[in-house]
Amino acid sequence: MKNVHLARQPILDDESTLFAYEILYRDRFSKSNKGDDRFASSVVINNILSKFGTRTLLGNRKAFIKIDKKFLLSDIIFTIPKEFFIFSIFQSTEFDARVVERVQQLSSEGYEIAINDVILTDEKLIKYTAILNELTYIKINFLKDVAEDFYDLVRHIKNHNIKIIATHIETNEQYKEAKKYNCDYFQGYFFAKPIILEETKDEPRHLEIFKLYNLLIEDTNIDEITAEFEKNPEITLQLLQFINSGSFHFRKKISSIHHILTLVGRIPLSQWLMLMIYSKSVSRNSPHSLLMLMVRNRTNLMQNILKDVQKDVQSNMLGEAYFVGLLSLVDVVLKTNLKTILEQINISREVKDALLRKKGILGEIFILVKAIEEFDTKYIELFEEKYHLDSNVLKQITLDSIEDVEEFENPKVNELN
Repeated sequence: MKNVHLARQPILDDESTLFAYEILYRDRFSKSNKGDDRFASSVVINNILSKFGTRTLLGNRKAFIKIDKKFLLSDIIFTIPKEFFIFSIFQSTEFDARVVERVQQLSSEGYEIAINDVILTDEKLIKYTAILNELTYIKINFLKDVAEDFYDLVRHIKNHNIKIIATHIETNEQYKEAKKYNCDYFQGYFFAKPIILEETKDEPRHLEIFKLYNLLIEDTNIDEITAEFEKNPEITLQLLQFINSGSFHFRKKISSIHHILTLVGRIPLSQWLMLMIYSKSVSRNSPHSLLMLMVRNRTNLMQNILKDVQKDVQSNMLGEAYFVGLLSLVDVVLKTNLKTILEQINISREVKDALLRKKGILGEIFILVKAIEEFDTKYIELFEEKYHLDSNVLKQITLDSIEDVEEFENPKVNELN
């Protein structure tokens, strides 16, 4: 049975809040069926509905699914739930009378329709004239230079109440250009590496967080630790809010640092304290930033993959795996070389080697985690072969992590007796 891989690429609004996903498909033989877009569309939708589950893979967001003319005109399209999917029609599709009629029919029944990855020109816009009133989104490819009359073309699109998604955003310059043209949403590797989230206030300063972290790790007296927290009321307030937010499940609200140290413990507290660095990049409309969600996903994957590779793994090594995931994006927030940051933190040589040199089993797993994020199926399969893992093992670990991140972002409210 061949391996099937699905990946999610986030689509963000102009405040870096997660808006939707594009679901991508690949199998180990993908080169042989590269042109079979109808097959790929069917696989994506079937896997989401039957294998992964919409709640697990999408949370409360919708998924953009690429479709070709054959899939668009097939009767099966009306069996697909419109509350989960947005049909993104390939820009190369010929918009003949049958296609126009089908788009109008889908729109009248409440389906959202997009055009995928258009290099916007006046000629292309004329091509879509007959369906502009039925479209909800147009995805514009920013990998190419924009036309001279791009402003006018965008204005014409927006006059039809169509939202514009800028795709293939890979650099800060492309992102700024897309914002200049008043695009509504943004998609690309630039955001998967969450560089956009760098633009945050550097308060409280990271050196203060590092100092508190080192006090915890060095087994300093609890009264000294408490006193240091009291010197940094903003950190203390944020930490109390974070601990009480639902990430930890205590029957009573925690009210003091002393209380946290007693109930949580030094190591978990030091781990969550480092997360405060990421919490500074939270947008106004989202409880957690995309960056923090990526860190949560990485820490889950690091620990759970290690458990499967080394069945007798000790708790201290699991803690190191957690820190590899936790610190893997800290340089993005602090805009500082990762090596420089790690020199300020009391962490093990194994963690440093994994992060800086990709050495050891933690380094291998870290490469694997990034391969999962970047949809590098070749490395995933090589890792599975090396450690004799069934393909379903990594798939289930990835799904469990997605589900955990969804719960982390949207915690369930538990009534306390």
